[in-house]
Amino acid sequence: MSDLDRVYAQLLARAPENKMEPRMEPMFRAMEVLGEPNKACPVIHITGTNGKTSTARMIESLLEAHDLRTGRYSSPHLVSVTERIAIDGAPVDEETFVRVWDEISPFIEIVDAELGERGENKLTYFEAITVLAFAIFAEAPVDVVVLEVGLGGITDATNVADGDVSVITPISLDHTDLLGDTPGEIAQEKVGILMPCGYLVSSVQPVDAADVLLARARELEVPAVFDTLDFKLLDRQHGVGGQLLSIQGQAARYDEIFLPLFGAHQAQNATVALAAVEAFLGGGQRELNADLVRDGFAAVTSPGRLELVRGAPSILVDAGHNPDGIRVTAEAIKESFGFTRLVLMVGILAEKDAEAMLYTMREEYGDMVEDICITQSSSPRAIPAGELSTMAIEAGWPEEDIHVTENLEDAIEWSVGRAEAGNDLSGGVLVTGSITLVGEISLLLKGGES
Repeated sequence: MSDLDRVYAQLLARAPENKMEPRMEPMFRAMEVLGEPNKACPVIHITGTNGKTSTARMIESLLEAHDLRTGRYSSPHLVSVTERIAIDGAPVDEETFVRVWDEISPFIEIVDAELGERGENKLTYFEAITVLAFAIFAEAPVDVVVLEVGLGGITDATNVADGDVSVITPISLDHTDLLGDTPGEIAQEKVGILMPCGYLVSSVQPVDAADVLLARARELEVPAVFDTLDFKLLDRQHGVGGQLLSIQGQAARYDEIFLPLFGAHQAQNATVALAAVEAFLGGGQRELNADLVRDGFAAVTSPGRLELVRGAPSILVDAGHNPDGIRVTAEAIKESFGFTRLVLMVGILAEKDAEAMLYTMREEYGDMVEDICITQSSSPRAIPAGELSTMAIEAGWPEEDIHVTENLEDAIEWSVGRAEAGNDLSGGVLVTGSITLVGEISLLLKGGES
């Protein structure tokens, strides 16, 4: 067992990621015993339902183009846990990950012991790795942390940071068992990351969610800017390998921006990311250097977000895990790829609205998809493939079009075979439904196995 495997096993022994505790005191206590690494540098804090990671990566790239050293914390990971903690755009090296964990473990144990004495659960997996991220960023040190919320906002472990800028990407229904049944209720949780002396930058939101965000900003007397009202995407043109954008920011217009990502949703994420960086670097009042903006966007990557991982036939992976995520991916595929046929490979986690996701796939892809492979990742939270296939039939997928397998190599082989049926050179495969499935398929394909 490698040192990284040892540390990962220690993290996994804690309460899992889908069992987040709605509490903050243990995180503040952990920060206290470690000397408050959460206050070591400025923070851009990001929450929302969809688009958080892509927006975080765009903000990170723009800041790096302005010669700032960045730390980015995002979740979940695709392949390695080190991906969650990035320095200068790259996953922290394994040696640093392990060494800093070993250094802070005695302090983590102090907090765990105090929790145990009160009859409370010890720090969860997500809480512990969030503590580790702050410690790594403080040691580096970085100039700014781009911090992605795990779930919600007000009681998320990341909310020990005081965000200089709070970014809220589109809010829709997800994790309703924990966050609320309407966008407005969910917004109440997410706006909890907004701090006094902060700055709110928001995507276009449902009316009830926007009302909640604006009310909180007014209560705190902080600036609040919204996509389409205070900044907006002016133009978007399809290009080879991405799209060309013109964006009206808060302070200036920026033209001829090449974004190497697909879909209208990524263009909107880029618009919000630019407004956030304007807010951070100049309070929304100072024009950014247009060449640096172009350089920053041109360098953006977003692994697992409509990512092409193999050609001939094209195999795309996308971590969409709720109906809205499925919908925007479908729109991007129809817009950017000329597939004559598309094969879906689908695996979904138990806490997700699988029925709605499968129905949305059926509605959005229509006649483009004749074959669907139902499978599952190795996650213990994965819906068994047989059970998921029953849901697919109930969602309207014809039973004769469905292939069911728990073996991912078999899933790849079958899906590729169906995409190439009849020597069709314009067929493709989309892997979607959960980031755990996308990560495992990406690892298999990028490792040369199929």
